[in-house]
Amino acid sequence: ICFRITDNGEGIPDEYLDRIFVPFFTTKKEGSGIGLSLSRQIILMHKGVLNVASKAGEGSMFEIIL
Repeated sequence: ICFRITDNGEGIPDEYLDRIFVPFFTTKKEGSGIGLSLSRQIILMHKGVLNVASKAGEGSMFEIIL
């Protein structure tokens, strides 16, 4: 099963892309930084993968493969 979630927002800057799954990493003033890291851990525990592709100014795509 493959789920793809895409948007046409600002995208994720390259300098953040390699850190978005690190627990407590956030760029938001009031963010906790646990959402993506927790999501990835849950997916890994189900023997799946969580991938991301993003281009600044064009949007992002998250892919869950189970």
